[in-house]
Amino acid sequence: MVHGEDEGEADVPAAASPAAKVSFLTLTSMVVGSMVGAGVFSLPQRFAQESGVAGTVISWVIAGFGMLMLAFVFQTLAVRRPDLDAGVYAYAKAGFGEYLGFFAAFGYWASACVGNVTYWVLIMSTVGQVAPALGNGDTVPALVLASVGLWGFYFLIRRGVKEATAINRIVTAAKLVPILVFVVLALFQLRPAVFADNLQGAAHVGPLFQQIRGTMLVTVFVFIGVEGASVYSRHARRREDVGRATLLGFLSVFAVFASVTVVSYGILPMERIARLHQPSMAGVLEAAVGTWGKALVSVGLIVSVLGAYLAWSLMAAEVLFVAAKDRDMPRFLGRANRADVPLPALLMTTCLSQVMLVVTLFSDDAFDFALDLTSALVLIPYLLAAAYCVRHTGGPRRARTGARRDLITAVLATVYTMFLLYAAGLKFVLVSFILYAPATVLFAMGRREQGRRVFSRPEAALFAVSVVGAVLGVLALTLGWIHL
Repeated sequence: MVHGEDEGEADVPAAASPAAKVSFLTLTSMVVGSMVGAGVFSLPQRFAQESGVAGTVISWVIAGFGMLMLAFVFQTLAVRRPDLDAGVYAYAKAGFGEYLGFFAAFGYWASACVGNVTYWVLIMSTVGQVAPALGNGDTVPALVLASVGLWGFYFLIRRGVKEATAINRIVTAAKLVPILVFVVLALFQLRPAVFADNLQGAAHVGPLFQQIRGTMLVTVFVFIGVEGASVYSRHARRREDVGRATLLGFLSVFAVFASVTVVSYGILPMERIARLHQPSMAGVLEAAVGTWGKALVSVGLIVSVLGAYLAWSLMAAEVLFVAAKDRDMPRFLGRANRADVPLPALLMTTCLSQVMLVVTLFSDDAFDFALDLTSALVLIPYLLAAAYCVRHTGGPRRARTGARRDLITAVLATVYTMFLLYAAGLKFVLVSFILYAPATVLFAMGRREQGRRVFSRPEAALFAVSVVGAVLGVLALTLGWIHL
């Protein structure tokens, strides 16, 4: 990689910019770094709003199993289709055509951009406990400070991929320390009587199935990033490292997430946990050991969230870059500078995150809205990737060694993602369409650049469905049927 002010600023065609290669350890840190972000620090309050201990344990079992199936899907496809880069987008295109591939690329990218907003909102909410002007991260001063941070990271990342991933590896190690300390201290302070009272749930939660459904989008949010190594596969030194990094990262993070949630029920009654200011993990530890515990978690959150933001900005830009290189996005997004950074894609990523930051000013709960919308947007790309794995392993290739096992895994992952769409509910599906439908302009630009017809008949039908969904979404928001 070449550095220097002039050379770093120049845009060159993608083909002239060789992919920087990263190690197995760095790939694993990308998976862990992208999953361990804002979500883990919000888990106690989000779960206590919806479920007691019994529902929480069942939810984690379902989510852990389902996401493990998805992790196996990405591992299987990384091994069986080493020619496909950028993971989610490439698999959707290979299985279901260019337009659905575009939908997967845009949905995954938009999910990352909205997810980045949750990071800044939570940082501002954390600092807001000592600077009231920042509120819950949804005030004008919070917006201004978050915007400064947003663009500061843009200028950091544009310097080079290797520099950014090296920083991410260091941050990943640093941010796990306060989370593990939280689990250990909470275990030592756990009160069995309080834990027992929280087993079935409080009066504000419904039947067990309703509790489980209510927590599903939260589990999706915290596990987004399980495909991180797959998305970043073109940079892997060895292709087999992609699958290994995915599984190791997933299993490590699953143990941490489940532990953080369950031990919190032994510190405070769930009604109190449900009312905690975010980051709720800080409030739980403060109740257990005092104000220094709250300070420890708050510092850990800021380090963690900044590391996750770095990882997600890289992955989001990578998806747009590869889609443009495959001529499924406008060609300007397929350019990289000489530091191997897809600069136009990174700029577009930062701009959408900026827009969504402004939108949070008008939502009832900025953090919860951004979290749930992030989860809903990523479900369609996940579903398409799992369904493609079903087609790939269940077709003529089924005679290969392990194909039956891979097929069963893919079917289970597909069923799981379909259940998640049901759990998301109509509200976030309609809001997702509001983003999906106008994004087709990018698809049309790419087709026009190639002198091709914009839509085939099936693609025109899919576009019509997305437009109808977007119109219904706007109508529902206007008439107050759904709220942000």
